[in-house]
Amino acid sequence: MTDPLPPCPRCASAYTYEVDALLTCPECGFEWQPETTSEEALEVRDSVGNVLRDGDTVTVIKDLKVKGSSSVVKMGTKVRGIRLVDGDHDIACKIPGIGQMGLKSQFVKKVAD
Repeated sequence: MTDPLPPCPRCASAYTYEVDALLTCPECGFEWQPETTSEEALEVRDSVGNVLRDGDTVTVIKDLKVKGSSSVVKMGTKVRGIRLVDGDHDIACKIPGIGQMGLKSQFVKKVAD
């Protein structure tokens, strides 16, 4: 028998289920990676010191040039459903109008829930 899935970290719903490598909550729609719920989770902070978590929404605090393109991510762009990763660019996300890319946490600010 497999281990029971952990409850949702946002709403504490017990009805979580797996979709590929993510756990999903059907009640609030939150998605997270199972290993980030442990005490040893990666701690990433935004430009003002707020702790970021997978699934958070952030706002870009300055215009950012997209490497290898003439596109620019404008200041104030909201990015929903971020994923925290190891490396120089510690946020993996999908930016509207641009697509998948990595961001540095020093250039974002967490949006209050």
